[in-house]
Parts: sequence; structure tokens; C-alpha cells
Amino acid sequence: MKVAATMLAVLLLAGCGEKKQSKAIATDREVEAKVESVLKKMTLKEKAGQMVQITIAVIEDDTHEAIDPAKLDRLIGEYKVGSILNVMHDAAHSREHTAEMVRQIQEKSMEVLGIPCLYGLDMIHGASYLIEGSLYPQEINLAATFNREYPRLMGEAMAYETRAAQVPWVFSPVMDLGRDPRWSRMWESWGEDPYLQAEMARTETLAIQGDDPNHIDLEHAAVSIKHFMGYGVPASGKDRTPAYIVENDLREKFFRPFKECFQAGALTAMVNSASINGVPTHANKTLLTGWVKEELGWDGMLVTDWADIDNLYARDHVAADKRAAIALGINAGIDMIMDPYDPECVNDLVAMVEAGEIPMSRIDDAVRRILRLKVRLGLFDNPTWEYDYPDFACERFAEESYAAAVESEVLLKNDGILPLKGNERILVTGPNANSLRAMNGGWSYTWQGAADYFVPQYNTFQEALSQRFPGKVTWVPGVVYDENYGMWEHDIVASIQQAVNVARSVDVIVCCVGENSYCETPGNTDDLNLSANQKDLVRALAATGKPVILVLNEGRPRIIGDIEPLVKAVVDVMLPSNYGGDALAALLAGDENFSGKLPFTYPKHINSLHTYDYKVSEHREVMEGSYNYDAIMDVQWPFGYGLSYTSFEYSDFQLLTPDNFKAGDVLKFSVKVTNTGDRAGKEAVLLYSSDLVASLIPDVKRLRGFEKIALEPGQSQTVTFELPASELAFVGADGKWRLEKGEFRISCGGHGVLVNCTETKVWDTPNIP
Repeated sequence: MKVAATMLAVLLLAGCGEKKQSKAIATDREVEAKVESVLKKMTLKEKAGQMVQITIAVIEDDTHEAIDPAKLDRLIGEYKVGSILNVMHDAAHSREHTAEMVRQIQEKSMEVLGIPCLYGLDMIHGASYLIEGSLYPQEINLAATFNREYPRLMGEAMAYETRAAQVPWVFSPVMDLGRDPRWSRMWESWGEDPYLQAEMARTETLAIQGDDPNHIDLEHAAVSIKHFMGYGVPASGKDRTPAYIVENDLREKFFRPFKECFQAGALTAMVNSASINGVPTHANKTLLTGWVKEELGWDGMLVTDWADIDNLYARDHVAADKRAAIALGINAGIDMIMDPYDPECVNDLVAMVEAGEIPMSRIDDAVRRILRLKVRLGLFDNPTWEYDYPDFACERFAEESYAAAVESEVLLKNDGILPLKGNERILVTGPNANSLRAMNGGWSYTWQGAADYFVPQYNTFQEALSQRFPGKVTWVPGVVYDENYGMWEHDIVASIQQAVNVARSVDVIVCCVGENSYCETPGNTDDLNLSANQKDLVRALAATGKPVILVLNEGRPRIIGDIEPLVKAVVDVMLPSNYGGDALAALLAGDENFSGKLPFTYPKHINSLHTYDYKVSEHREVMEGSYNYDAIMDVQWPFGYGLSYTSFEYSDFQLLTPDNFKAGDVLKFSVKVTNTGDRAGKEAVLLYSSDLVASLIPDVKRLRGFEKIALEPGQSQTVTFELPASELAFVGADGKWRLEKGEFRISCGGHGVLVNCTETKVWDTPNIP
């Protein structure tokens, strides 16, 4: 009886501060028992130490290549710090070096505290902080594939290789909706659509963590989904600046990817560095505790982003000083403070508890969540592990990265110049033509990206084209990035006239333009236009009369409306990583076929930035007296756009269920897709809905489903979609989910059918069950 009563108490404590309801992650009694057995022995100082995360730089020696034992002893012995992040010298190291560093930390942590340290790294597009690690195209590229297989493959490889370096926690996936192309982290996201974002992010989360979030094995790792939430739409377009989002959009669009990942078992989440509607997210109890921990019954752990508790007083002025900021954040729901350089944060946290500013119940709740994560990762039993990882940096991972790059590079224009015949003399030019740094983007071996230094063995665009077309390629940079300038955006004219001179003697020009690598605030820009120097290069080349193939290598869509008419073809490769050059060469040669589609709207004008799901009242286009729900605004290229070397015909779009429906029903649709060209190809089949009349102005259309199919010439395939009626609901002006009576248009491949909701349903719960 005593044992049963104790276990009941454990389960009640595990849910401390949460409303009684179903949990996002099922409670495991053995996990909870271990958490309680450790927690009850801990002092307040030890608990505070568990709640603080410090960067590895604090314990580096003077060489920046090894740990200083005295610094490590002080950090863990005196401050009891329970988590460390980042890499030495802010740069990638070998798997062996990283593993040895973690072993030293774990030995000290277990010796002094009897509690393992939690080590985390920003692995964003593969094992991107390991020199030998396998890197995949950035998330924006994987989104362009519209193929769920690639986030799965990347997630599995990322977890496997990260664990091989003794690191059990990755700060990934990123799932901030990239709905403002000015934002410097758009390329880290899955694009502008909440459904696409949710599908891809959930797939990667499950791939990284495995099937059982209570027991993460040695080939998987814990995720930190980020950045909760609304981070990607700053009003200024600048990183870490305020966002203003109406609450129904916040709930309906921005919350969805996070909610689905929380419910899929995501073990941790990192919080938005900025603010929403005037409230810093790190101090937003409604969102952190209310929406996530209470409404979803989520027992995972929330960690701040870099020094963001300090920002509550130093930048946002919602707290008077450091200690007040700590109390504000912890009471809002923060469980772990990433205070990278200041372990005194531990003592400040203790002081605020002793002063009564933070209740002990909140401390215990936070520490439970941290300990629970460590137990779920198996770190108490195996702080480090002896385990063979034979597939580390294997050929299969490389083949997957190449295949993902092929499917992600998007053909946006082709006036008959592509594919190349193979006998053309080719000029390759532009600042991005010979840069692995630009091809990979940020979070590639360093924070801002430095692939050329770490992995020069991979092919740049011009190297790959030179190999594919031997003896046919001449390389002249024309414009180059000033790598010593320190600011990613600075480019200089190198040899435009030389490029023009060579252009006169070739048959075709491949001009690679875009952006150098950047990450976070250093990537802020005041002008979304492609740089003047690069536009001048394109104009000068086009003036020769030789056909120009424009290759866009960029993390966000730079405006090119004034030069696009001058070129014969446009390919947006975005950030395809180490095999992006090989993929481009194969695609231009016709060895591979394009199948990527834009996961964002590519703007044409600097003052006309919007998403594909704009409100119907924002743009009117009348066709034969009725509203055209397939109309688009004046953009360069719309969301979901992408060409191929073959052609696809859509036919027989049918509703397979009754056209009258209500909440709780599942609508089924089918469409026949035929490859009507003479090449094999892949096609992303996209399903949209349009609410014809609603109590709030409806979006013109919303993505509701997608499937990627492969077809040989002449082959047909019928694609079937199942659409729960609840997917057609929206959040009303009263903050409640509602599915309203009336007609909806469901469309696919230019075809549409009408379905009719026969009764209105309003949910009383904050989320649709």
C-alpha cells in the first residue's frame, strides 16, 4: 500500500502545475521514479545548476582546443552546472575530438554531482558541427522537394552521427514560418506554409528521436524544436526584433508546427528570442505554460536561446535587472537558462528563490523536466557509451544528400536553353560560382559558415560543371565576395569586363549569383534586391547577346524583377550543401530532371511582400464574372511553382465521398497524373482548399495535402488524398476553432470541386482534439 501511494505521489508530482488531461508524451513510471529519486536528494544550489547552460568556451584552455581542468572543476564543482553547448573555438571538430571533450565533462559531472551533463549542439542540416559529418541541403531546400522522405533521412543521419560523437541533444529542427523574405533565417525554415512546415518538421522530429520518446536509443537524440514561436515574421524584417501577430493567426498557423511536434514527442523546445505583440516570448506565461505545458499536457523542457534572459532587462526593458529577469522568465515557464558566459546565473537563481520571487514548486517542476530528459536519454546509465557507428559518414548518407539536392533545386524559367546539349562552350561566372561557403550557408562547420576551409574536397558549381563538361568551361568570377570584410553582404567588382570579353567567344553563360553565407543578426539586410554589382554583371553579360542561365544561390529570395527578362533560364538552388554543385551540373546537362517547387512566394517588387495564402480582400481578379480562386498577385513566381524537362497532365479530379459533410467526417479525393513528356520525372501533387464564405475574411487558399510521385514517359498514377473535415476549420474572432456551414472549393492541378459543410461546429477546446 505504501509503494502504491508513493507511486501515485510521483505521478502527481510529474504533472505539477499542469491541468489534468491527456499527455503529449505518455508517462513512464520507471522514468518518473528515477527522476523523483534524484530530485529528493538535491540541494537548491544543485537544482539551480541543472537549470543553467553554459557555452564550452568558458572551460576552454588557452589553445581553444582542449578543456582546462581547473575551469571545468569550478564550473561543475562550484556552480553545479548541468548543461553545456557549442563547439570549441566556435568551429567544427572531428568526431573523436568532440567525443573526448564530452567524456571529460561527463566524468567530472558524475564524479561531483552524480548527475550526467546534458550536451547540445546546433546540428541544423546534418551533423554540421563535425568535420567528417554528413551535411544535407538546408531545410528550405528539403521543403522544396515536397518529399517527406528527405527530412526523415536527414534526421536519422543527423542523430546517428551526433550520437557517434557522444552528443545526445540537437537544437533542431527549426520550424519558424518563413513568411517574411527579409528575415535572415528564412533558409533555416521549411518555408511559408504551416501545413508543409508541420509535416516536414514532425517527420524530422520522429526521425531524430525514434519511436519512443521515453527511451531514446544510442542511434537517436533529443530534439529542440525552435524557435517557439512567431520568430520568423519580425515587423522590421530584422532578426530578433518584435513581431505583431493577430491571435487567431498565432493559434491557427504559427502554433501548428510546434503543436504537432510536441504531440509527436518532441522532448525539448527553444524559445523565440524576440517578442510577440509587445510581450517577450521568454516572459510569456500564456504561451510557455498555458499553450504548451498545460493545454498539451507536455512534460518536456523549455530552454532559452542565447543570453535571452539578459535581453529581458538589457534590451526589452521588462525587468529592472538580471535577477528580476531570471524570476520573470522562470515564472513564465522557462526551465533551462542558456546563459552562455555567466555561471553566476546559478547564484542569482538561488537568490531569487530564497527571496521568495520564484516558488520552490516552479524550481522543482523545471528540474524534473531536465532530469526527465536525461533519464529518457539514458544518460544516468550511460553518460558516455561504447558503441560502434559503422555508418558514420557513409556513402549512403552522401547519396541521400545528393538526391535531396537534385530534388530541391528549382527550375523557374526555361526558354528552351535547357538541358544543355553537351557541345556548348560555357562561361561560368558570378560570386557564387566557386564558393562552398555560399553553397552551404550558415550553420556549416561554423556559425556563419566556412565550408571552403573545412571541406575543400567537394565540388563548387564551376568545378562540377567543369567535370561534367570537360574542356568546355571557362571560369571568370566577374564579381567576388570580400571574405575579409566581415560582413557577408559585401561584394566587389573583380572582372566584369573580362567576363564580358570571354562571353563573346562562348555559346552559353552560367551566371551564379545570390548571397554569401550568413546566420541570424549578421544576415540582416536593408534591401532585398540582389546587389547592384551582381545585377550589373548580369546586364553586361546579357548585352553580349549570348544566352544567360541565371543560378540563384541564396537563403532568401532576392529581388531580380529588372534582370529576369534578360536571361533565358533561371534556377533557384537555394542552399543545396556539399553536393549542390554536382546536382546542378547533372540537372543542367539533363542527366537528372528538375522536380523542386518553391516553398515560398518569390516576390517581384520590394514593396509587395506577401504569402500565397493572402486574404481574398487583398487582391481581386475577376474571371468570367466570378472570383478566380487560382489567381495570384503580381509576384515573380508563386508558392508551389517549379518547372520540369517533362510535362504532367492532371485529369479526373474526383470527390470520392459525399459532397455534403460535417465535422468529424473525412473527405477523400483522387486525381490522375500523367507524364505526357518524353523524359522520366517526379511531380509534387498539391491539394488546396478555399473557404468561399466565412465569418472572418478567408484566405484565398490553403495547402491541405501533398504527395511526390515518379512517372516514366506515358505513365499515369492516381493520387488519393484524405482530408479530415476539421482541417477546414479556422480560428474565429472569439479565439475559438470553428468549421462553418457553407461551400468550400478543393483544387488540385488546376481542377476544382465544391463540397458543402451542412452544419457549423465550434470547439470549446483551445485545440481541435
